[in-house]
Amino acid sequence: MTTLSPDGKGYILTLSCPDQPGIVAALSQTLFEAGANITEAQQFDDTGSGSFFMRIMFDVRKSGHSEAEVREAIETVTNRFGMKYRLNCQSYRPKVMILVSKFDHCLVDLLYRWRIGELQLDPVGIIANHPEETYRDVDFYGIPFHYLPITKDTKTEQEARIFSLVQESQTELVVLARYMQILSNEMAAAFSGRCINIHHSFLPGFKGARPYHQAWNRGVKLIGATAHYVTSDLDEGPIIEQDVERISHADSPEDLIRKGRDIERRVLSRAVRYHIEMRTILNGNKAIVFTS
Repeated sequence: MTTLSPDGKGYILTLSCPDQPGIVAALSQTLFEAGANITEAQQFDDTGSGSFFMRIMFDVRKSGHSEAEVREAIETVTNRFGMKYRLNCQSYRPKVMILVSKFDHCLVDLLYRWRIGELQLDPVGIIANHPEETYRDVDFYGIPFHYLPITKDTKTEQEARIFSLVQESQTELVVLARYMQILSNEMAAAFSGRCINIHHSFLPGFKGARPYHQAWNRGVKLIGATAHYVTSDLDEGPIIEQDVERISHADSPEDLIRKGRDIERRVLSRAVRYHIEMRTILNGNKAIVFTS
């Protein structure tokens, strides 16, 4: 996949392929001959699957080579080694659709980080299964809001509308910001590799309602959150980011909920940033994450 802008001279390249000798040497030489200067490089050899993964940042600002020439040069290497790759401008901003239910702390956090420029993305819509007045204190900054209520009988219709909005807006990433509805297998498959969810790390230990109260009743000593790509296996997709916080016997269920909100916000925002900065590469049921 390639997405280049007409004025972009700084690029991010991610790739994966069967591991074999000569990959880094061939790619480095090709970029050098294309007038590129590598500014950052990370790689990983997965001995278990025999696969190679790499993320490279480079620029061609001082080169006379065009973007077409750079792309053509890179493809000689990707074809030679059978690579799956993505090439984007460093200035590229993916279009993001945010789904939310009643709890809005993750939504508000994402909007804040976007507004101050921490998250380089373009929010194209907010979809909620609660009416807009539920979020009366939230500034949507003109982002289109879509109220799509859902019942057992309307789930198929509601998901069809979600998919339609994603397609119409050319959404590249769907973020479930505490969207408390289970996506169907068909929807999960349609969003494969481009849908991120956040949940408390008690799963599968504390399922159902009031998980923090369940944890408090069991006297847990750590709480946490997990951000992962969505698959048909509920809350078991490739993990992008996790974090925890220690608690004590003096903490009430309300303290756990308060601390849990903070963990969920920072874990989800980091996962979204890793994705939009092309720091994640899927590796079967796992995700390779080249953290900054």
